[in-house]
Amino acid sequence: MPKEMIPLHKPIIALKLLDKRYLCLLVSILFIQSSSVLGQKTGAYQAPVNPNASAEAKELLRMLYDYSGKYVLSGQHNYIGDESKHSEETEEITGEYPVVWGSDFGFADSTNAKDAVYHRHALVAEVNERFKTGNIITLMWHACRPTDEEPCTWKGSVQNELSEDEWNDLIRPGTRTYQNWANQVDEIAVYLKQLELAGIPVLWRPYHEMNGDWFWWGQKPGENGYRQLWKNLYHRLTDYHQLNNLIWVWNANATLARNKMAYDLYYPGNDYVDILATDIYGGNYKKSDHDQLLELGNGKPIAMGEVGAFPNTDLFEEQPYWVWFMSWSNSTNNRNPVEKVKEMYTPEKILGLEDFKELKK
Repeated sequence: MPKEMIPLHKPIIALKLLDKRYLCLLVSILFIQSSSVLGQKTGAYQAPVNPNASAEAKELLRMLYDYSGKYVLSGQHNYIGDESKHSEETEEITGEYPVVWGSDFGFADSTNAKDAVYHRHALVAEVNERFKTGNIITLMWHACRPTDEEPCTWKGSVQNELSEDEWNDLIRPGTRTYQNWANQVDEIAVYLKQLELAGIPVLWRPYHEMNGDWFWWGQKPGENGYRQLWKNLYHRLTDYHQLNNLIWVWNANATLARNKMAYDLYYPGNDYVDILATDIYGGNYKKSDHDQLLELGNGKPIAMGEVGAFPNTDLFEEQPYWVWFMSWSNSTNNRNPVEKVKEMYTPEKILGLEDFKELKK
């Protein structure tokens, strides 16, 4: 075999025989490969996990990759029964409307109006209006236990527990509990489909804070735990309902000094997640959370899914890859002085809605 034909998968033999030209070529190949790996740590684009993702979802995800490390999108959650109340409050304080508009599909009956399921049709209408004005939409779901019927109560269902047997029935197709869960998912799919037909991509962050112990889906580590629930939901919405407008946001809680909260115990894998997020309350802004999410997602975008007390804005220099933050409902006013809220919207790196729309042009 002439030296030009020496296979590079036999490096020890090849390096003995190749002349300087081939050594230079080999070094160049290795450098490109290593640069690619490093690039993954700084947000190299990865396609949506749904191979049939809509053009709108692809465009939104690519934009978030482009913004990672450069900009931070402001965000605000609103209770389903409050329409855009809290986003409007933020605008009144800062003069800027937040970019990311968040809400929930709710769980309650009319005795808890702000979380009531009867607002779901109004939610779709509000999402349409907010999307028309330029907002990015993120939706979540405080789901009732699959052993209960909707509507349900907060403590009695959403924050209640499932026994080990009930959990095993939940993740196994063919059981009554699994079918009840599927019926609940199908109900939500109706509204998500309406948004898809309207061309609206959704940052979809269901079953959040799974590494905490305060929801029925919480602290179920391992392959037969939360990971399987997430995969079942992904396949139900993506394969069965053919929803292609969803960007899948896996949203944990900032790690605390408690057992069983490590992110990797609950992560379903990069084949099922587009964006990794964590919720941060009590000023618990540790760089380790930022770095662990980047590593776990192999460079996928990361976000502050919910925040309470705002951080100092210089945090975004030390932790540069947060691509958005979303203040939780009334936390903006209740957990932050007015001056702190104004300060949060001051840096050029943090975008309000008008800045965001101008940048998109």
